[in-house]
Parts: sequence; C-alpha cells; structure tokens
Amino acid sequence: MSRDGYNVSRRDKENIDPAHQQCIDRAYRIPIFLSTTTHLNDYQQRFLNRLILEIENALLFPRTLPLSESYPESILTDIRRLVSSSYGMLAVNLRRFKVETVDVNTGPLPPPTPVWEGSVYSQVEPSMAFQFGLPLLLVREEDTDANNGIWAGGIAPLNLFIVWHSETQTVEQFFETPEWRSAFANWCAQVRNAFYIQTEPKFKYRCD
Repeated sequence: MSRDGYNVSRRDKENIDPAHQQCIDRAYRIPIFLSTTTHLNDYQQRFLNRLILEIENALLFPRTLPLSESYPESILTDIRRLVSSSYGMLAVNLRRFKVETVDVNTGPLPPPTPVWEGSVYSQVEPSMAFQFGLPLLLVREEDTDANNGIWAGGIAPLNLFIVWHSETQTVEQFFETPEWRSAFANWCAQVRNAFYIQTEPKFKYRCD
C-alpha cells in the first residue's frame, strides 16, 4: 500500500529491491496531478497500480481527487487548487460507459455502433491543467472518447497521446512499449523543468 491509499500489487513490490524502495519513499517529492476515476474493473485497476509505480519510480508524487487530496470546497475549486499546486498532469481516460446514440437535436443520426466514454472529469481536469500550462501526458484506453472532447483526434497535440490497447495488450506489454517509455521520459523531464522554473526565486542576487 502506498502512502496515498493506492493498492500496489504485491508482485510489483517484490520486484523492487528494499534499498531502492526506501530511496523511492524518501526521494519522490515533486507533486503531479494524476487524473483518473475511482470506478475501475480489476484489469483497469492493475493498469493504474502499475502506472502509479512508474510515477513513483520516476521520483514523482502522484496526487488525485478524492483519494489523496480533498478540500472542503466545490469540485471545480478543488481541481483548481490541485492544478495550481502541481508541476505536471498525467491524465488516464479508461472505459466507463458504453453508449449508443438514439436521437440528436439536428441532422442525421450517427452510426448505431456503441462507443465507450470515460469519466466526465477526464475532460475537465486535463483542460484546466492545459490552461494553467502544466506539462501534460494523456493516456487513453483504446476507443474511449475517441470522438469526444479533448480526447478526439486533432484537439490535443499528438505527442501528448498514448493509447493502451487493452483488448490485445497486457499491462506489462504497454509499459514496455517504446511509445510509452519515450513519452513518459519526455514528460518527466518537462515536469522537473517546470519544478525548477517555478521554485526559482523571483529576484536573483548573483549571476549564474
């Protein structure tokens, strides 16, 4: 169990050398906003557990609503506070609802094929983080919100998008792909740079 209540699998813990785990527990301090949902099936939970382990191994500190963070204010205010006190966001959009359009207010009906949608907050939280300028990485379970909101093609920069092909790709296979490793390493570097920039003093009293 990690410090924020996430259940990291026993096998993942056993794969970490005790000295390495002690270093992780002491060293990861740069806070990032992990945008996800609490409504997960077992397979999605394993994916999230592994993702949290990847974040912690990179010496970053994942924070999310409402598991690790909670404020006595409105939801939008809570999100804004978490965004403004983090140095990056990693948003995970996992399948939640399978829906079919039965009517529209104008124009022809779309094809009757059911589509997957994620949590509504997977639209709100990354949008607020982008507006604030946080380094952003978007991870989507295949076909989730493929034509909806910020997850639709052409809305967000393509280099921010990583897709988990959950029906043909295991959790382990996803985290071994060059696409994930490259995007995650680049995002981590941006987060550390953001932390360095934001924590520099406003006035410098020496020449670097």
